[in-house]
Amino acid sequence: MKKRYAICGVSGRALGMFAKPILTTFAGGCELVGLLDPDPARFALFRERYPEQAGIRTYGEDDFDRLVEETRPDVIIAAGRDHTHARYIIAALRHGLDVITEKPMVTTGEDSRRVLEAEKASKGGVTVTFNYRYAPIHTRIKELVLEGRLGRITSIDLNWYLDTYHGSSYFKRWNRERELSGGLSVHKSTHHFDLVNWWIGQKPIEAFAYGALNYYGAEAEANPKKEDGRHCSTCERTEDCGYYSRWNARSKNIRVPDDHLGSLAAGGGGQAYPYSDYRPDRCIFDSSIDIEDTYAATVRYDGGALLSYSVNFSLPYEGYRLAINGTKGRLETVEYHMPSRTPFQVPVQTIDYFPLFGSKETIHVVHKEGSHGGGDPLLLEDLFMGEDRRRPYRILSGAEDGAYSVATGEAVWRSAKEHRPVTIAEVLGGGANEREAALSGKGGGTK
Repeated sequence: MKKRYAICGVSGRALGMFAKPILTTFAGGCELVGLLDPDPARFALFRERYPEQAGIRTYGEDDFDRLVEETRPDVIIAAGRDHTHARYIIAALRHGLDVITEKPMVTTGEDSRRVLEAEKASKGGVTVTFNYRYAPIHTRIKELVLEGRLGRITSIDLNWYLDTYHGSSYFKRWNRERELSGGLSVHKSTHHFDLVNWWIGQKPIEAFAYGALNYYGAEAEANPKKEDGRHCSTCERTEDCGYYSRWNARSKNIRVPDDHLGSLAAGGGGQAYPYSDYRPDRCIFDSSIDIEDTYAATVRYDGGALLSYSVNFSLPYEGYRLAINGTKGRLETVEYHMPSRTPFQVPVQTIDYFPLFGSKETIHVVHKEGSHGGGDPLLLEDLFMGEDRRRPYRILSGAEDGAYSVATGEAVWRSAKEHRPVTIAEVLGGGANEREAALSGKGGGTK
């Protein structure tokens, strides 16, 4: 019998990452039975892309109970704007359904606690799609730690860089509003915090951080003119904007390699974008931006490890630098993302292992095709075929993983705002007994 899926939030990610594989690669065991979204234009786009699926039922944002009653799904996929995830995750769990949710699981520590409590009371379970775990280079790092090559983990250095194309995209879209995304310490950095939590097998307990808005917003040095309400596609200042000029040719016949809607941009008909309530070209210098673009943070873990973390959303190239230190040695790696966008040649990523007493070893990892470092195809197999039990470790993320990553991101933001250390327990809210009960619940992915 096929497993039945319904998608809440018909985003570009929902169409490409979930709907397409359900309808194609995994169609033998999966069935898409319903779509929910506040914007009817998104249903029209789905039907345009998959005309043979035009009969799939569609629902408005307040029709969740009716969707469940009429389509009888086994799994709900939450893939809309970040702030909508909690609503549909909790509603699905109350119906006893499994949930697959895009990261971040939710946008606040309070909503994380609510999800944990709802999961504990439900026969359903939550899976968070942390695809970075699945990149072969990242699974090899996990294996090296589990093999004991580093001994007891003492500290981690992680510096993450986003280039002027990818980094600026968050400030063109809804992500720039904290109410919708939780800010980038939640929306983006949860990826990074989850990786560290998973690699070292320890839980974060406290964070201290600084944060700032350096590159974007009305006061940015690169702003050609202080004027709100502009859009890149109609702005008269594009030739004076370094961010626009870097990624756009003067000729209108030459397209940007990715408009942050991917192939969703509609052609013809006088409609620049296919949605009625969203466009990805808002000015990155608008005064409405209320999030940070730079963070430096320290996180303390229950096993004694210390994380030194930084992220910057406007740099010449994209990637990260990682070092993990332990009582038996050190691991180092450097990754350059999007090499086709990088204006210079970059080396293939390897891992350097330095034993505390001995000679250096360079570890080469077999790379795989697919987005997010080859991680997406492997994640999809686990999601729609069941987790590969041959692995010596769990890799699918559950609600507890999602909660710790979100709570760390919020602790980082709150620390930067309030100029004090912030504990993870404080962010998750509730009394100590309630937190302990929630975090000792299921939290291991869908059943």
